[in-house]
Amino acid sequence: MDNEIVPAHYQQLKQQIGTLLRRGREQTGRAVNTILLQTYWHIGRYIVEFEQNGNIKAEYGSELLDRLSKDLTLEFGKGFSRSNLVYMRKFYLAFPKSETLSHQLTWSHYFEILKADSDLEISFYARQCEKENWSVRELKRQMKSMLFHRLALSKDKAEVLEIAQKGSEVQQPEDLIRDPYVFEFLGIQPQQPYVEGDLEQKLIQNLELFLLELGKGFAFVGRQYKITLANRHFYVDLVFYHRILKCFVLIDLKSGEIEPADIGQMNMYLNYFAREENVEGDNPPIGIVLGAYRDHILVEYATENVNNQLFVSKYQLYLPDKAQLQSELERLLMDDRNG
Repeated sequence: MDNEIVPAHYQQLKQQIGTLLRRGREQTGRAVNTILLQTYWHIGRYIVEFEQNGNIKAEYGSELLDRLSKDLTLEFGKGFSRSNLVYMRKFYLAFPKSETLSHQLTWSHYFEILKADSDLEISFYARQCEKENWSVRELKRQMKSMLFHRLALSKDKAEVLEIAQKGSEVQQPEDLIRDPYVFEFLGIQPQQPYVEGDLEQKLIQNLELFLLELGKGFAFVGRQYKITLANRHFYVDLVFYHRILKCFVLIDLKSGEIEPADIGQMNMYLNYFAREENVEGDNPPIGIVLGAYRDHILVEYATENVNNQLFVSKYQLYLPDKAQLQSELERLLMDDRNG
């Protein structure tokens, strides 16, 4: 009956209108977000300028925000708690040029970013959040896992300042590596016994968070990837393809200390993939052996003269110690030898 009444092209008409409405809502959402960020930025600016012009001391600044919060809430409703006003003020101080704001990020993003302890961290998380299109939940996780510190401590002073300004760039295999990787999302307690298979299974079950920890560009290919050589079967724990570097990334997991034999086996996997799995346009594969422990001297000798792109790193099942990483980063930034 409906087919007799509704013209043949009705579905097309409905689809066109639906597309238009969705696009309009998206544009409206972006416009509202832009206006909200600009409004909060200007509120922060007005507060700072009022304090400076009045030469208000810190103790009176606190009273100012209390009074302002009450008055604005009475007149304009929710959204002007003392906490929000504090962060609007920080918003302006952290981004004194409004044109540097990213309108891809929401106020909720900036609210979390402004909780960082330093200007370097604030700049890094703003850039990285925009680059990788993190949700607020993903941003919180990366900040909690001290991503900036973990990346920064593998670089020299100049490189730290660069990633703070531009975010982390993936241009070469070394840029993929984090030390340590943090797998707190697996819920395995540090003293809880487990084997490689348990770890691998839990990583696959939490693939979204695992990919977030690995970083941008990883596409999952498979687990226990079968390799047959001389009528013997071998299995790579996890295989990914990196869209930016255009290469396979092989990961082998070890529940204990990494042994020289583990490195030799990964080198064999890399040779196999380079010859048998790569196609035209693929770059040489990258191998990462991940263990709970690592002896630097053993690793140094085991990887010497290895021509493949093979890296050895460690993982931990708990969040890193914030105070320790902060202290190490401050020591690095104060070291003029790298300046």
